[in-house]
Amino acid sequence: MTKHFRAPLAGLAAVAIAAWLPMPAAAFPDQPVNYIIPFDPGGESDISARFQQPHFAEITGQDLIIQYLPGAGGASAWSGLNDYEGDGYTIMGTNLPHIVLQPLLQDPGYDTDDIVNVYIFHFTPDALIVRADSPYETLEDFIEAANEAPGALTASGSGTNSANDVANQLFENETGAVVTYIPYSGTAPSVTALLGGETDAAWGYTTVAAAQGDQVRTLAVAMEERHPNFPDVPTFRELGYDIVGGAYRGIAVPDGTPEERRQELSDIIAEINANPDFIAQMEEAGFAMIDVPYAEAADWMDERKAFYAEIAEQLAAGR
Repeated sequence: MTKHFRAPLAGLAAVAIAAWLPMPAAAFPDQPVNYIIPFDPGGESDISARFQQPHFAEITGQDLIIQYLPGAGGASAWSGLNDYEGDGYTIMGTNLPHIVLQPLLQDPGYDTDDIVNVYIFHFTPDALIVRADSPYETLEDFIEAANEAPGALTASGSGTNSANDVANQLFENETGAVVTYIPYSGTAPSVTALLGGETDAAWGYTTVAAAQGDQVRTLAVAMEERHPNFPDVPTFRELGYDIVGGAYRGIAVPDGTPEERRQELSDIIAEINANPDFIAQMEEAGFAMIDVPYAEAADWMDERKAFYAEIAEQLAAGR
């Protein structure tokens, strides 16, 4: 009799013991993740975050909750990033050249090395844009006019020490043409200035060109190869000018975040970035995809810092 019930009793004992054992830790994340955007709603940082949202939920089963903390060109948010708990449940958008140029040219309340990027996932390539009715049909037309009257042509852009400001400086370095850069408070007012005839051109992005459609003509884009959404627009390099760049965007975490969490977040963003539907949506909106995972982010940042340091000196000298 005893022998007959031994196996069931052993099974009950195992169940009882298992009930007292701690459950395995749930996979990360097991709750919603807060995604802080350091700018107002509606900009490129917000748009790309919105595109990421459904894919994040599909991969993790958790919501990506977008919040906004604008101010001081992003510095209001970045200066407080490391005050958040480093548990992986608070992430923040980053933007280059902002997080490099701001500490080089002013005191924004943080240093570039304070920012722990876990992934750089796209950039908006710089583009020189004119109105559709502009007399400048090509980049060479624009350069010729600028050389005939140095400083007379104007180009709007989204603020000082921004990707647009850098693009104008690189343009002058490469072409020898002098164009007066007019900083506005953001991309939207910069484009409004162009369309309203306040400036002759705008340093915008491929995203701007995509959004404005037939109202503008894009003379060249700052990419290695032509953008798939603008197959008829040449790159600056094609035309003989070594200008490649724009506004690079990534995701950072507080510096107290463990290595394991940093890698897990990097892997999630990498999976989103590899999704063909996400890529198509981003490129249709004018974004260009890049992939810099956590393991490569520090070296990539070192390269960008060296590049922007030289430009910062030129920008400071020209103020």
